[in-house]
Amino acid sequence: MDLAYSLARNVLAAPVIHGMRWTVEGTHLIPPRGPVILASNHVSYLDPLMIGYVVDRRKRQARFLAKAELFDKEPLASMLRALGQIPVVRGDDRAADSLSAAVEALGRGECVVIFPEGTISLDLEPMVGKTGTARLAQESGVPVLPVGMWGAHRIMFKGRKPRWRWGVAETAVVGPPVRVAPTDDVREATDRIMAAVCRCVGRARELYPQRPASGEDWWYRPPETARLRSCRAAAGRPRPA
Repeated sequence: MDLAYSLARNVLAAPVIHGMRWTVEGTHLIPPRGPVILASNHVSYLDPLMIGYVVDRRKRQARFLAKAELFDKEPLASMLRALGQIPVVRGDDRAADSLSAAVEALGRGECVVIFPEGTISLDLEPMVGKTGTARLAQESGVPVLPVGMWGAHRIMFKGRKPRWRWGVAETAVVGPPVRVAPTDDVREATDRIMAAVCRCVGRARELYPQRPASGEDWWYRPPETARLRSCRAAAGRPRPA
C-alpha cells in the first residue's frame, strides 16, 4: 500500500493538488496516529484527492469507503485495491462487510474517510446523511471528525465539462470530533454528524478567497445555506406512489 500511495500522491495527485490555491483550517484536530474517522461533504469527483491531501499534511494515509461500482472499472479498480480502499455495496446484505472492513481498519489505527451523503450533491448543499457513518463510529468507538470542502467542483463537477486550470482555490475545514455512544439512536447521531459537517462547509465558504466572474455564479453558495437536512425528517416522509 505504501508504494501505491506514494505513486498516487507524487505522480497522479500532485499536479492537481499543487496547482490549487489552498486554505486549510483545523488539521491539528486530526491525530498524528491512531484510529480516526473523517466525514466530509461531497461536491466534486476530485474530493478524494482533496481530502487525501489534507490527511497527508498530518503525514497519514486515508482509507476511503468507495462505491463498489468503482471497483468494476479498470484501471481505477486496480489502483483502489492497491491503495487498500474499501468497497461499499449498497442495498445489499453485503453492505455489512464494508462496515466490518472499516472497523478492522480502525482497529489497526488507520484513518478512514467517508462521504456520508453517499454521492455528489447536485445543488452543492449538504445532503441528507446516511446512517453508515454513525454506525461505524458506534461499533468502533472512534469519534468522527467533520470536514467541509469547497472549490474542487469548479474543476470537476457531475454533469459539467471539466475545466482544468491553475490557481483555483480549494478550502478545507476540519471540525471538532462528534462522538457516538453505543446507546445513541443512529439517526439522531447521523444528524449530529451532518450538522457538524454543515458548520464546516459554511466556514469553508467564509474562508473561500475567490468570487465568481460574471456568468460563472453556478458554483457559488453563501455560508448560511449550508444547513442540515435531517435524516429523521426524511425517514418520516411518505414514499411517492
